Amino acid sequence: MPNRYFKAHEAYNLNPNRYDIGTIIGLKNGYEDNLFIKKLFTLHEAEYLAFYQYHLDYFLGKEAEGEEEFFTFVWQIVLRRINFIEHKNPFNSSHALDMEILAKLLHFQKYLRSIDQWHTQKTLPEIIADQHEVIRKQQSEIADLTAEIKEFRQWDGYIIIRDGQALAILDLCLQMQKLEASDGKELLITPAQKTWAKMISKYFREVDEENLGEVKEIKMDKLRHYLRGIDLKDPQKRENKIPEKHLLYTITPAKKKRK
Repeated sequence: MPNRYFKAHEAYNLNPNRYDIGTIIGLKNGYEDNLFIKKLFTLHEAEYLAFYQYHLDYFLGKEAEGEEEFFTFVWQIVLRRINFIEHKNPFNSSHALDMEILAKLLHFQKYLRSIDQWHTQKTLPEIIADQHEVIRKQQSEIADLTAEIKEFRQWDGYIIIRDGQALAILDLCLQMQKLEASDGKELLITPAQKTWAKMISKYFREVDEENLGEVKEIKMDKLRHYLRGIDLKDPQKRENKIPEKHLLYTITPAKKKRK
């Protein structure tokens, strides 16, 4: 039967691909299994993927839906050769070489098992056991993800502002925009001033003086009122100034240490 599965060494081609099957005179019909094993014996284990994929691509170029057929053909070649060696007389003169070839074949068979999508040569109990293992791993992953989601969703609470000083916090945010990084450029880049208002409104609360032990939301509109008409060169200059009673703190950069 003519070779259908493997990319053959072209006759008298002195520069073939290193994964081509055959000899200088080509690939003789009926010998593709022997020459496949011979080529395999020259390869390092790290090359199994590239070697297998090289010939699979060649076969798929002729049989687009033939991936399972190709796998089965290669699997049978390897299985038959393993069975052949295991049943040979262990006292024959080629025993040492046979054991070396057998070890190589078993390593390649292990690789084939790792890419086997069709449960080749597996019994029903083995298939069920594999499926149970996959389910077990998936359940473990789901449990881990569920725990992560629960932790992520857990609310850490608010930062509470006392003495009705939400605007003092806003003023500090505006002052921070004047800070410089070590290269002399702005430390904080703020494309939209309303971001400060959103941050304070979302993560801060004020003590509710009218309801003992309660806190109240800091309204976005209240904060945004003091962000209108802001001067980007000097964030503390704006259309509506924060009342003097809330200008309690001043951020002063530390003096640079002499090197």
